[in-house]
Amino acid sequence: MNEEQFFEALKQKGIELDSFQQSQFNTYYETLVEWNEKMNLTAITDGPSVYLKHFYDSISAAFFNNFSERKTICDVGAGAGFPSIPLKICFPNLEVTIVDSLNKRIGFLEHLASELKLENVHFVHARAEDFGQNPAYREKFDFVTARAVARLSVLAELCVPLVKKGGLFISMKGAAAEDELADAVKALSVLGATLKEEHSFNLPKENSERNISIFEKTKSTPKKYPRKPGIPNKTPIQ
Repeated sequence: MNEEQFFEALKQKGIELDSFQQSQFNTYYETLVEWNEKMNLTAITDGPSVYLKHFYDSISAAFFNNFSERKTICDVGAGAGFPSIPLKICFPNLEVTIVDSLNKRIGFLEHLASELKLENVHFVHARAEDFGQNPAYREKFDFVTARAVARLSVLAELCVPLVKKGGLFISMKGAAAEDELADAVKALSVLGATLKEEHSFNLPKENSERNISIFEKTKSTPKKYPRKPGIPNKTPIQ
């Protein structure tokens, strides 16, 4: 998917980018490739693949959810900025908070935000488990999202505590989503989230399966969650 095809594919989904937004994606790609030579941000570096598998894939969350109003979104373990930075470019009204455990990645993201001239973007160097226990962030966000960070049963413990009551946790997964969802039923219930919508589709060009599950926060998360760093991964809620 080249640049023109990317912009046209978004347009067909009702997301029309102006020339500044288009230039932001170009700068994003160039900055990603440049920094990837110094540190491991992504194994995908050729233009068409980045535009499809990173940019388009990240924005797919907006095909099923309205980000056009002023909203707060937290991206857990964003890595090179996916999905929140592509969403922020498309929807400048979003107030974005990104948490990542690796300080070098935070350094890249701060540089990227400056290059892209993004406003209302905040970067926090922390483990997601500690971040979720911080009163400044806990149950404060309209949306919390993560893309292929961990199995859903683990991911839910890292993300749901950050969602405000009535807000949404958006999980972006590949082909294994159905099995992961079945495995995470108990965790989601304990954490206070209810499945609202499921969407399955194929990425254009390569037809690989993608699944987006949207969960509504229906009650407050018990204070013990998330547990201490490393524990959710070792012993998921069952």
